[in-house]
Amino acid sequence: MNNNAGKSYLSIIIPIALLITGNLIGAGILGLPVNTGIDGFFPSLLAMLIFGGAMLYSATILGREAVETRNETFNYPSLYRNYLGNMGKWIAIFANMIILYGLLTAYLTGATTIVAHLLNMKGSTSLILLLIFVIFTGMAVLGLKIIEKYNIILIVLMWGSFAVIVFMGEHYVEPIRLLHSDWAFLPVAVPIIVTSFHFHNIIPNVCSSLKWDMKKIFIAMLTGMLIGYVMNAIWIQVGVGALPLNESDNSIIYAFQHNLPATVPLSNVIRSPVFISCSMLFALLAIITSYVTNGLGLRSFNRDLVENIFRKSSPALVFLITFGPPFAISYLFSDIFLKSIDIVGGVGIVILFGVLPSIIAYIKSKSNAMRGLALFIFFLFTSVFLFQLGEQFGIIKLTPKAAHVEHNMKETHKIISKPFQTK
Repeated sequence: MNNNAGKSYLSIIIPIALLITGNLIGAGILGLPVNTGIDGFFPSLLAMLIFGGAMLYSATILGREAVETRNETFNYPSLYRNYLGNMGKWIAIFANMIILYGLLTAYLTGATTIVAHLLNMKGSTSLILLLIFVIFTGMAVLGLKIIEKYNIILIVLMWGSFAVIVFMGEHYVEPIRLLHSDWAFLPVAVPIIVTSFHFHNIIPNVCSSLKWDMKKIFIAMLTGMLIGYVMNAIWIQVGVGALPLNESDNSIIYAFQHNLPATVPLSNVIRSPVFISCSMLFALLAIITSYVTNGLGLRSFNRDLVENIFRKSSPALVFLITFGPPFAISYLFSDIFLKSIDIVGGVGIVILFGVLPSIIAYIKSKSNAMRGLALFIFFLFTSVFLFQLGEQFGIIKLTPKAAHVEHNMKETHKIISKPFQTK
């Protein structure tokens, strides 16, 4: 009986945990090795632990709120209005729009960059963008049915292609590259780390699927995020270990400066048709599934907005204001893949799923320890937000310089070689 109960328990938890992990895989994971490579492998692991934990904390707070209401129409603007009034509601709406519009832009620019570089069609980016937009948006208009119909096939292909590129990439890893660290550049990596642990839009569905059982919800979220952490860590290890930091057009710094997903320089270094095919397959599958779900979310949001403002239904207007801006921005600024993710993670996500949940936690805390934890999380996310604002407005400028990087690498080599020097 106990074994059967255990199996039944796992059969409920594991699918939801994998659903959460699947939502973590998107544009964020494609840029992780680039943004984290400058500060280094081990600093990035620590940052992922801290901010992954902070994102789990905020997810738990929001999960408890959903469980308390047990409402199928639970939404974040209404939640924050209950605690912070209309100001909380409009801040949530603004942050959500930054997230959704920013992600759609990142998906379009990322997919275009990957296809153009890997197929050596850099002169046809506008045509590639148009084709990708038509295909991706067409699937979003059709709805989730096409994704759900082939969900198992898509998952197997995505995970299988990821396993192949990791396996092949490991053969090119140089362990000494993993020892590089530059803590001063760690803040640059935080927004994309936050984005790579973002699944909070599906928390209401997770809670409903697990019958509002908070214990099961927490275990599913923890399990899903742990799997995501391991995947991110392995991917960073491959990217940082296989790519030179600053030696060529295939270096991490070059990719960072030109807003390239990690699969582009990795494909140039490994130069295998199998790797190129699998890396493109993984990237496009990760992007297209996320594009469809986020596109549907934004379309639903805009439909409610149009109906409330104009008091009538206008599918054409909803389509235009949903998919028009991301396409226009992607067309005008085709090289903003990483910058888009930085704004999504450093502004939208940290506000909606970091700062605001920590305020709720502080309001509802019954002990000084819990209030202290809520304040810590609040200031942690606020610092990310302020840093991102500083970067966007040019107040803070963290740009990796070749001389500085070279000096750091030399110091790393010295530290490593000292134990082996003979007196």
